[in-house]
Amino acid sequence: MRATLAMLGPAFVASIAYVDPGNFATNFQGGAKFGFMLLWVVVLANVMAMLVQYLSAKLGIVTGRNLPESFRAHYPRWMSRGMWVQAELISMSTDVAEFLGAALALNLLFHVPLIIAGVMTGFIAFGILELRVHGYRRFEIAISALLGLIFLGFIYETFKIGPSASGVAGGLVPHLGGTESLYLAVGIIGATVMPHAIYLHSALTQDRVPVRDDRERTRVLRFERVDVIVALGVAGLINMSMLAVAAQLFHASGHTGIDTIQGA
Repeated sequence: MRATLAMLGPAFVASIAYVDPGNFATNFQGGAKFGFMLLWVVVLANVMAMLVQYLSAKLGIVTGRNLPESFRAHYPRWMSRGMWVQAELISMSTDVAEFLGAALALNLLFHVPLIIAGVMTGFIAFGILELRVHGYRRFEIAISALLGLIFLGFIYETFKIGPSASGVAGGLVPHLGGTESLYLAVGIIGATVMPHAIYLHSALTQDRVPVRDDRERTRVLRFERVDVIVALGVAGLINMSMLAVAAQLFHASGHTGIDTIQGA
């Protein structure tokens, strides 16, 4: 048990990408517009995320290289440079979404002007990143604590609101309700499987535990599977909770036009 706990961490850092503002937006909009209908999409997207993140982590453990280093080693220079440009653009676009989402959250929670909330977000972000200087463990614990806080908040809301059991069961059966629900389903998947998290996960595992032979490598991979299942499982429950809360609060009462976080 102690060995398992010691190995947990990289997937928790990567899993933060799966509860970002994009997930909030698509899950709340999907729940408000279509009720529990798209719950199965959330489950499917998170299963896909588990597979992709495990493969990324496995790459770092088995090869000792992260994903960009593997591209550089196996592909022509023009292709690896193209992937670099693509990765930079993805990182910038997702950073903007995360930064604005955090600033908006502080604005709504503490009623501070948005510009002040943006400055606060910057200080908080650099403060958390500073923990990485003192070793990966403090950084991972801080990120895991934030994920746990989100998890507890949404689980509390879910039990407080009490979503319909029959609605949840029906939402787990794959079906769509037209073109608009298809668009939202694609949006949910796109907001869940995040490219920057795939790059990150391989880098977090490549030098975390030195492995000397195949036996040790297999053991580390077994622990990493647990890490991915637990961390992405928590993120998946949060996403399901988001959609269920929106379905019960908004769709059931006829408020299907929720398209902003302020409106929610």
